[in-house]
Amino acid sequence: MTAVLEFAGVTVRRGAATLLDSVDWTVEEDERWVILGPNGAGKTTLMQVAGAQIHPTSGVAGILDEVLGTVDVFELRPRIGLTSAAIAERIPREEKVRDVVVTASYGVVGRWREQYDALDHGRAEQLLNELGAQSLLDRTFGTLSEGERKRVQIARALMTDPELLLLDEPAAGLDLGGREDLVSTLSVLAQDEFAPATVLISHHVEEIPPGFTHALLLREGKVVAAGPMERVITEELLSATFGMRLTLHHEDRRYSARRRSRHSG
Repeated sequence: MTAVLEFAGVTVRRGAATLLDSVDWTVEEDERWVILGPNGAGKTTLMQVAGAQIHPTSGVAGILDEVLGTVDVFELRPRIGLTSAAIAERIPREEKVRDVVVTASYGVVGRWREQYDALDHGRAEQLLNELGAQSLLDRTFGTLSEGERKRVQIARALMTDPELLLLDEPAAGLDLGGREDLVSTLSVLAQDEFAPATVLISHHVEEIPPGFTHALLLREGKVVAAGPMERVITEELLSATFGMRLTLHHEDRRYSARRRSRHSG
């Protein structure tokens, strides 16, 4: 298999603060990763490097057979599908869903004077249908529920047939039903052999979709553990990551965790 991400000693500093500290990490093209860690662990910073949005202060960040610092990022970024709260905030609320998705072809937010052909519109409709959102085509983005907006953003991220899909906390702000719908959608995507390599950021093990294969745990900018899901998502490693004793349950291909009672062993 071909690696889509190869990080060696990746460090990001801002002033006196070290946001990422010597991160080594490799993602193969058939893998689906979840990144877990507490607030301030460096998850979003890691995703920004992976998405060619920022450069590391030191170390080597290889992305899709290119190295940051030696490649035009404006040519690299269209090969990466990205969803984040920052992108969602830029989407005009009056924009129709079909246009929210199709404008990804030009890498723009908000339709202006670009020209799209029937193939572009057909792909947008196909993706929305696959994500259970075809009925939203002629709705405006501002009228959608938070869960519906997440589906539309994922369709947009897939519009250019990316080689790497990055999902920055896609379940943030969802209620229980919305979260479960999203986890189900991402599980189907994860198990599609033609889907791109995927990296998902979350705070919660409950949001790990079945079908995801690997996990990376971050704390204070450092990697606690990285590797196959069954080796990394353990009580010991999660407790070290979140700085408290946790009890972990795994049932029906889903995880759940809670703080261990002081009275338990």
